[in-house]
Amino acid sequence: MQSVRNLVHGAGLGLRRSFLSEIVDQPPVQVGFYEVAPENWMPIGGKFGKQFRAMTERFDFVCHGLSLSIGSSDPLDEHFVRDLKRFMAEHGIKFYSEHLSYCSQDGHLYDLMPMPFTEDAVKHVAARIRRVQDILEQRIAIENISYYAAPGREMAEIDFFNAVVAEADCDVLLDINNIYVNSVNHGYDAAAFLRAMSGDRIAYAHIAGHYVEAEDFLVDTHGATVIDPVWTLLETAYHLFGVFPTLLERDFNIPPLAELLREVDTISAIQQHAVAAEKRVA
Repeated sequence: MQSVRNLVHGAGLGLRRSFLSEIVDQPPVQVGFYEVAPENWMPIGGKFGKQFRAMTERFDFVCHGLSLSIGSSDPLDEHFVRDLKRFMAEHGIKFYSEHLSYCSQDGHLYDLMPMPFTEDAVKHVAARIRRVQDILEQRIAIENISYYAAPGREMAEIDFFNAVVAEADCDVLLDINNIYVNSVNHGYDAAAFLRAMSGDRIAYAHIAGHYVEAEDFLVDTHGATVIDPVWTLLETAYHLFGVFPTLLERDFNIPPLAELLREVDTISAIQQHAVAAEKRVA
């Protein structure tokens, strides 16, 4: 099954209805691709549906799932996956990504819960990822999540993540902010975590802001601007693995579009600097 690497390019932005009308009329030139949560867009019709169609006809899109609950012990929602496949085909969406987590247990929860870092969990979730890939007839990308507890832990987070993507033979959605948040909350070296990632599987990356609850406790909110240490970690990732597509996530406290685009411009500037550095070394 083919990788989904190199299907999108440049700096991306999560599409939100609050600025959809603005960008339909004047698409920002610096945005290379857009990301949507399919659960929020699959049932949309009317004005928003027409505007969404106008965007997908002109620009590259990826889907980032919120509710598949890939790590749950509940039955896999294959009906949703088949609806997703039709939605992606209808709009020419490049590929789908999901979180390495679960959000259901006999009913949906309202958060992304951490999986136990165990061999049994590796086998369980990898089999479910493979099934999703079989239905979609395409690899998916799996995201490393932020988490605040590690129940039933038998291995390190990075070893668990790498084991899942290898067993499932899927690609990686690398979340830079999640690595930084976890490194503070759980006391590990973020750069060392990055070095251990499966860099050859990275399809694209997320970068976002977070909330500082305390000096040693960060909350992954996607509701603030990206801070300098997270930008630096993105630079480190490009140095380690080469430049890959990177998308700005902002889920609430959404500022004016111009402010979001300044952060998209920062992604582009870091990408260009990394490419120039590679050329100098070569």
